[in-house]
Amino acid sequence: MKIVTAAEMREIDRATSERFGVPSLTLMENAGTAVAEFTLSQYPAAKRITVICGKGNNGGDGFVIARKLHESGKDVHIVLLADRAELRGDAAEMFTKLPVEPVSVRSSEELANEAARAALHADILVDAILGTGFRPPVTGLYADAIAALNASDAPVVAVDIPSGADADVMGEQTGAVARADAIVTFTAPRPAHIFGLLTHGPILVAPIGSPDEAIVSSLQFNVTTPRDVAPLIGPRPAAANKRNFGHVLVLGGSLGKAGAAAMAGMAALRVGAGLSTVASPKSVLPTVAGFHPELMTEPLEETEAGSISLRALEYGRVDRLVEGKTVLAVGPGVSRNTETAEFVRNIVKNRKTPTVLDADGLNAFENHAAELSGKDRMLVITPHPGEMARLIGSITAAVQRDRINIARSFAREHELIVVLKGHRTLIAHPDGTVWVNTTGNPGMATGGTGDILTGMTAGLVAQNPKRVLEAVVAAVHLHGLAGDVARENMGEHSLVATDLLKAFPEAFRRVRETAQEKLVRI
Repeated sequence: MKIVTAAEMREIDRATSERFGVPSLTLMENAGTAVAEFTLSQYPAAKRITVICGKGNNGGDGFVIARKLHESGKDVHIVLLADRAELRGDAAEMFTKLPVEPVSVRSSEELANEAARAALHADILVDAILGTGFRPPVTGLYADAIAALNASDAPVVAVDIPSGADADVMGEQTGAVARADAIVTFTAPRPAHIFGLLTHGPILVAPIGSPDEAIVSSLQFNVTTPRDVAPLIGPRPAAANKRNFGHVLVLGGSLGKAGAAAMAGMAALRVGAGLSTVASPKSVLPTVAGFHPELMTEPLEETEAGSISLRALEYGRVDRLVEGKTVLAVGPGVSRNTETAEFVRNIVKNRKTPTVLDADGLNAFENHAAELSGKDRMLVITPHPGEMARLIGSITAAVQRDRINIARSFAREHELIVVLKGHRTLIAHPDGTVWVNTTGNPGMATGGTGDILTGMTAGLVAQNPKRVLEAVVAAVHLHGLAGDVARENMGEHSLVATDLLKAFPEAFRRVRETAQEKLVRI
């Protein structure tokens, strides 16, 4: 789903009405209806609901919400932060359809009177004060109204965006900003919806009538939704066999790190790959083989340190292993041994098999990043910020300050897909397109979760070799969602990487289920 700026959203609304013939009143009606329906489904037990409205179009949405909630049988109250004579356009038209008389508040002093205070006492508050077209700061009456809303114990549903927030800000908001327990926005999200940490609750996007042709953005920026992922994990043909779903070869493991390669291999199977083989140093192979009986294994020559040796390349041994494999996953647990690093560089540079490169496989290219190229082949790298910093000769803090531009630039220059891990993992394509993932949680900050992602990515690419970017985007989303499921069962502190493997079935189920919902979850 495209991410658009506030200015682009205004142009989308204008084009929807002028070019595609959808009246602006219809857009407002659809927007208010969507928020009302969400509020009723999310808070079915709520009886008394207050809608706080500004004088602009966000307030107009609020008037529709109030009408729809009243029609459903709720005890609805409206606080209008203006004189009704100040209303213009669509908002003024929707005001005439209100079934209940609002409490008009024209000053901060009136906000403290008995009628306003009584209206603000509710089971649910709907924030329809300011939308994404507003540019902070908030002052005067609106700032005081936001403060009163924030002081309430009632859950708050934000219409479009929490009032006072700057829709184009990708970081922390400043000034007076309303709290929100849920946000329903319209047509497409803005940057603050994705990066602004505006709520701990759900953020949903309601389609209100703008056709796809009208939704244009210069950002080349997208957010992953269940609807993007579901097509890749749909029902399988009745006559399918394991060869239809690809064969992943994991090259990894070393003494003390055999589990990394084993987890990657098992993740490839759990995400649906038909076959998974792990090639590891001879001495650690029993550990890998004992991890799960479905994993196939192959022994490789090893260094004195118990990591993969360059001798593994002799006599075409690795070439024979690679032959017939759909995807290579290189790096989990391979160690930073200098001889092993040379082995990794040889594999990545000289084989055209689609490859996912992670962990110490990436560290093998420290000071050798110029050799890392996806030209004429499919190459996906999955660095965390520290590994990204080593690849570009920088420091982690610098990467964190400029994640989007660094991921996008590296992808373009090296003609590969970059999965820059972290909060809001980014997937950057060589064409400049960036996808943002919103699933995942701090409990996943534990050893091995990256190896799980490597295997998942390889497994989904193996099943979708002609839809590589979609497969990578899906892998990242499902990985984070599995982490969210695991957190529900284990808590953040007790979560370990293998808990994600157990959570895959539920993560798959949730994607399929939520992809069918009318509102799009981001």
